[in-house]
Amino acid sequence: MARSFGATLVVILTIVITMFLIRTLGQAAGGVVAPEDVVLVLGYAALQHIPTMLTLSLFIAVVVSLGRMYRDSEMVIWFSSGVGLARLVAPVLRMAFPVLVVVGVLLLFVWPWANRSGSELKQRYEQRSDLSRVAPGVFQTSRDGSRVFFVDRASQEGSDGHNVFILSRKGAVESVTAARTGRLQTIGEDRMLELERGQRNETNAETRTRTLASFDTYRVLADERAVRRATERPAKALPTIELMREPTPRNQGELAWRFGLLLASGNLLLLGIGLAATNPRRASNWNLLFALLTFVVYFNLINLSQAWIGAERVAMGPLMLWLHGGAFLIALALIWWRDNGTVLFAGRGKAAAGT
Repeated sequence: MARSFGATLVVILTIVITMFLIRTLGQAAGGVVAPEDVVLVLGYAALQHIPTMLTLSLFIAVVVSLGRMYRDSEMVIWFSSGVGLARLVAPVLRMAFPVLVVVGVLLLFVWPWANRSGSELKQRYEQRSDLSRVAPGVFQTSRDGSRVFFVDRASQEGSDGHNVFILSRKGAVESVTAARTGRLQTIGEDRMLELERGQRNETNAETRTRTLASFDTYRVLADERAVRRATERPAKALPTIELMREPTPRNQGELAWRFGLLLASGNLLLLGIGLAATNPRRASNWNLLFALLTFVVYFNLINLSQAWIGAERVAMGPLMLWLHGGAFLIALALIWWRDNGTVLFAGRGKAAAGT
């Protein structure tokens, strides 16, 4: 099971990292994240989804390992020795216990930190001024689409530029401004763009008038505020202790998701023991497909419970009890059925034949 878990985790991690890499590169090309921060954003995204990947890898490892024992008729020997399927619970939990501890640490501590760091990284880049976001030698449009920037050369800090070209449009007025140098200055909470040694050509489409002006120094509001931390963070970026201290519906929904995924990790191990049973005479993997479908349904129910609790449609305690307590009882019932269901049916068949 440990070897199957390692191999499954490598495969799932490779697929997920590749998907996030493609998405992050697309965000960098679209100006959502800085190109130099692609590796950081990818790392934060991987940390956010590692608990789910570990849970899925554990579940698949249990189903695949025990399913192989069924196909190789090893479970026939196991049952013929008078040992029930419930005896497999202890070794499965011993193998999975370190991974469950890691999942708990990731969910309760690393998950909010990764979400907070990733959102702050994107927000910092979005709050940067339009000029500092321009790569030298590349035309770039501002976020609102009203201006186009071009900088021939820029300093390493990104606040100074040489040979600056700005095309701006406001209503019927279109202006073209060119300057030898430009720098960003922070005055209070406003970001000012100061241009030196240039000229400004302004055209009014309605009046058909043109104005040409040369300047030594020209200062304009960059329509940006200084970078500062967000005052309101999403629930997924808040530490677990802070969520407990402020039990709002939104925070309770996030707590239900974190603790729910941790409880689901243990329930899925028990479900995997019962779902691994297969007929050795059939060369099929229907048990694995059914197990994956069970994981998808369970995971979506956890997400649905978070939405319901956040919308105040149901209380956190009863929903957690019904969802995860019900999954636990189903797993125990399935294991009991695998141990005693066939014997009960066989006994009833013999009794019917005797009568």
